[in-house]
Amino acid sequence: MKIVVVGHGMVGHKFLEQLHEQGLSQAEVTVLCEEPRAAYDRVHLSEFFSGKTAEDLSLVEPGFFEKTGFSLRLAARAVAVERRDQTVTTADGEVLPYDKLVLATGSAPFVPPVPGRDRPHCFVYRTIEDLEAMKASGAKSKSGVVVGGGLLGLECAKALRDLGLQTHVVEFSPRLMAVQVDDGGARVLRHKIEALGVQVHTSRNTVEIVDGATARHRMVFADGTWLETDMIVFSAGIRARDELARQCVLAIGPRGGVVIDDHCRSSDRNVYAIGECASWNEMVYGLVAPGYDMARVAARHIAGDANAAFAGADMSTKLKLMGVDVASIGDAHGKTPRSQSLHYVDERKQVYKKMVISEDGKTLLGAVLVGNADEYGTLLQTALNGIALPDEPEFMILPSSDGKAKPGLGVEALPDSAQICSCNSVSKGQICAAVGEGACTIGELKACTKAGATCGGCVPLVTQVMKFEMGRRGMAVNNHVCEHFAYSRQEIYHLVRVGQIKTFDELLARHGKGLGCDICKPVAASVLASIWNEFVLQPQLAKLQDSNDYFLGNIQKDGTYSVVPRMPGGEVTPDGLIAVGQVAKKYGLYTKVTGGARVDMFGARLEQLPLIWEELIAAGFESGHAYGKSLRTVKSCVGSTWCRYGVDDSVGLAVLLENRYKGLRAPHKIKFGVSGCTRECAEAQGKDVGIIATDKGWNLYVCGNGGMKPRHAELIASDLSKDALIALIDRFLMFYVRTADRLQRTSTWRESLEGGLDYLRQVLIEDSLGIGAELEAQMQHVVDTYQCEWKTAVTTPAVRQRFKSFVNSEVPDARIVFVKERGQIRPARPEERTPDTTATA
Repeated sequence: MKIVVVGHGMVGHKFLEQLHEQGLSQAEVTVLCEEPRAAYDRVHLSEFFSGKTAEDLSLVEPGFFEKTGFSLRLAARAVAVERRDQTVTTADGEVLPYDKLVLATGSAPFVPPVPGRDRPHCFVYRTIEDLEAMKASGAKSKSGVVVGGGLLGLECAKALRDLGLQTHVVEFSPRLMAVQVDDGGARVLRHKIEALGVQVHTSRNTVEIVDGATARHRMVFADGTWLETDMIVFSAGIRARDELARQCVLAIGPRGGVVIDDHCRSSDRNVYAIGECASWNEMVYGLVAPGYDMARVAARHIAGDANAAFAGADMSTKLKLMGVDVASIGDAHGKTPRSQSLHYVDERKQVYKKMVISEDGKTLLGAVLVGNADEYGTLLQTALNGIALPDEPEFMILPSSDGKAKPGLGVEALPDSAQICSCNSVSKGQICAAVGEGACTIGELKACTKAGATCGGCVPLVTQVMKFEMGRRGMAVNNHVCEHFAYSRQEIYHLVRVGQIKTFDELLARHGKGLGCDICKPVAASVLASIWNEFVLQPQLAKLQDSNDYFLGNIQKDGTYSVVPRMPGGEVTPDGLIAVGQVAKKYGLYTKVTGGARVDMFGARLEQLPLIWEELIAAGFESGHAYGKSLRTVKSCVGSTWCRYGVDDSVGLAVLLENRYKGLRAPHKIKFGVSGCTRECAEAQGKDVGIIATDKGWNLYVCGNGGMKPRHAELIASDLSKDALIALIDRFLMFYVRTADRLQRTSTWRESLEGGLDYLRQVLIEDSLGIGAELEAQMQHVVDTYQCEWKTAVTTPAVRQRFKSFVNSEVPDARIVFVKERGQIRPARPEERTPDTTATA
């Protein structure tokens, strides 16, 4: 059998992989690839601007064509199909005979017929060659516009922002991602994207592109306004590449695309079409997962499986666009007759969630998630498998405030037929079977089932299914930190402590493999700091730190840093306040009082940090550790010192506790609250450690937080003396440091403890493990070895050297422009560095 495949994109290559799996070793397969390179990952195309190469994005396993015997022709364009003779003619005149022809020509970007669209520095966003041209243009540009606010348009906007350009998105419709999200979700999405420095222009119809006055182009809109930019990228949708089908008179769908039946055959039984060039039931699918399904069906049918059939595809999708979670499931717009909608909106955190349910409240029809999509896997499987909703379905999208699991679905409730990975059509049953055959890591599951190997969006659910099945089979569940260490964070902690290991290199040599990565290095840094409490920027430790720890300040989105001096318990003298104000005024910093009752100063340049720290240290301040996974603040009310309701000195205790635990490194940040009475003005019950005064002593609450999943702290002990309270907090914190997973807040750590709060009481109060004194002694070591990291940094020449803009000069970076904001100096945003380029007629 002679098979000719026209197109070698993601779907075309999936067809080849499936053909090989079908065992058609006798077939003579020729692949015509129009591009100069083999198939690559278009889903993650924007990562090309983040440093990935064409080789990194390649989908072709090394040796694939040698192993299969398939012939790949690069830069070979098919120009004609003669169906009577069953031949394909290429642009260079070669004529290839076929028994079966597979069209996998994909789609082409739609460019609106706007006069001026073909000007220099106007691009489409489709191939690596397009990206290389954009990169070259970006190096000579200050601003860029993406025409189109859909999935690809926002991905393209990220690419322009990664190039360092002032970025705009121009969208014809009234909202972004009009197909996937509703008005409420689009409002949140727009707010979050604009907060990242991308300007969004909706309801704009471009009527012409002409020369600009301050930039290369001027885009003129139908309403009379205009926008000037150096670079334009069209990403306004796709059109099926069906020109070959039209040339050989195959049936074409009403919206374009080659009409196919359930076997992916065109109107000619020997010609198949798959992916974005195909029209099934008048539908052209623009996602990769349906294309992969078509590839599987076509390969099986050609191999002789008459039952292989394409039955449509779910268009649900979950993406992270410019760092913003966006997900859409099923009937996201509530078009089903008599359907009902449930909404959750948090404008403070910019989170929007919506469920569309049936009239009787039993069936999930659709959903929209923007800003946080943690529930995507649960909601998708509930919809796909027709699982009945709980009596109160709204709690499936409402944040949990009591730490309890949300009602609804666990992976154990899914049928084996539930599709977990839509890109590669992998069911729960297949994953469970793979686990039974020994696949016990995500990497092994990807290799044998392909689950999670394409877009990666299903990996969290794949992990849940894998761990559930491992537990069901009585297998040890793997919680390894990463591929370089076959240990959990807790196990690494004990290896370091027992083995007296002081460096990452020693840890890697004795217990790991490879070179380490961005996961295990910060874990090791945190563990080493928790145990030995040595200066984090000494040479052997500095290379392990995250960017914030590396510069002892939180980097902001404009590239500057924030400076937060410690104010224990929120207490500060008038002289201290004056000193902070003088420093902020001298260096032009934006100041804000934080929720933890201290002053944050924003906008410090890298080379200014040591100078600012020196002045603050001279005024009696220390590092507030706002940049570290460590104790942040101890918030307090004014207590019995001033308040007529206060029953004890909450300020004094807060100051004592903050000074005791300052500098403690932990798996995640820690916050305290101390209230002087049960009126709870310090909101202690929303903190990792909360203390409330009573007329009999102090009540201690633990494991609360106000993060993405707010949780009230739980009362672990009552009526404690100050000494007993401190000893119990010592034990609690050090037990958390020893046993929590990486980046695990105390709240989720508490939920993962078998035995829950009762177990914690047994360990910490009853000393059931016999380690109470050891935990207290270890905390005392941290207290005794404390050092102000700012002071050590400014007094250590080798460390101070890294806080310079240039290695051989004290001159700051002249390219940074500064403007006023609320009376303070801050770095200019990109749009402020050039004259205003918009006007109204």
